[in-house]
Amino acid sequence: MNVTLLIPARYGSSRFPGKPLAPINGKPMIQHVYERAGLAKGLSAIYVATDDVRIKEAVEAFGGKVVMTGAEAASGTDRIEDAITQLGLADDDLVINLQGDQPLIDPISIEQVIELFARHPGEFEMATLGYQISDKEELDDPKHVKMVFDNDMYALYFSRARIPFGRDVSEYPVYKHLGVYAYTRRFVHTFNSLPLGKLEDLEKLEQLRALEYGHKIKVAISAFDSPEVDTPEDIRRCENRLKVD
Repeated sequence: MNVTLLIPARYGSSRFPGKPLAPINGKPMIQHVYERAGLAKGLSAIYVATDDVRIKEAVEAFGGKVVMTGAEAASGTDRIEDAITQLGLADDDLVINLQGDQPLIDPISIEQVIELFARHPGEFEMATLGYQISDKEELDDPKHVKMVFDNDMYALYFSRARIPFGRDVSEYPVYKHLGVYAYTRRFVHTFNSLPLGKLEDLEKLEQLRALEYGHKIKVAISAFDSPEVDTPEDIRRCENRLKVD
């Protein structure tokens, strides 16, 4: 199975401009993401997908590979579509979409989504990761997307609200979504051909488009959290975590 991991990264951000190049313990964040991904088994290639020459130069400076995408990409998946078209991937090739703001991603988590496709060939064309929330402050924080799934580990819904809601209980497992996707090259094209979903637009969660149009999303639960960097304060938290690790 040919497996290509892509890290979409853009320079512009309303909350944190230049985020991919923000230094974490002396290295740009995008380098941490790239190097940790490189420890995962089963990958054929890794590329950063960006439209910004500053990110391109930073990645090439540490020996990474880059695919330059169009500046008009409206979403991360649009950037993925652009990149895999340039790379000439085959329809059945597996694509891993790892967000460029996850410098603490554990390689085992990446291996988990690859393994899902290896163990269940042909049963689905999209997969992702969840993690049981341990920090109670995340439960009602809309920045942390929550998810629910059925007994066969297929996603039922994703929300910025706490789901499920415990009517009569206060202590129960709640899972958040980790920003790692895996799909066939064929499904990326299918996904991008679908109109914007109503729920997707309401929650501002791209993965809901797949569910709204009846596509399955297989879920693996990771033992490792992968907090995203959204603000400069998150950088300091990552630095502290890396020192502990």
